[in-house]
Amino acid sequence: QVQLVESGGGLVQAGGSLRLSCAASGGTFSSYAMAWFRQAPGKEREFVASISRSGSVYYADSVKGRFTISRDIAKNTVYLQMNSLKPEDTAVYLCAARVGVSYIAPEEYPYWGQGTQVTVSS
Repeated sequence: QVQLVESGGGLVQAGGSLRLSCAASGGTFSSYAMAWFRQAPGKEREFVASISRSGSVYYADSVKGRFTISRDIAKNTVYLQMNSLKPEDTAVYLCAARVGVSYIAPEEYPYWGQGTQVTVSS
């Protein structure tokens, strides 16, 4: 069973950048599809980006062209580079993992980190 720990969140002005990290332990990292989700207060958990076991990436339309998901297999870590941040990007960002193919539905992911807060001021 894999454990996930996110880091890198914080407060940033609109137009700024942040890089989130998700460190995985307790499993075979290369076996997992990884994803980032976010959840704002009073809203449902929302898909942001995913990376498959083969390295294929997929993005939500709302972040396409601004966010980049990547991974370092040697470090068992997945990253989310967030550029041109907007106030509407403010949320708790969560890392998720599942064995097999990647999905955009949060209920398909059995493993979750605790989340890291990202706040974008206008």
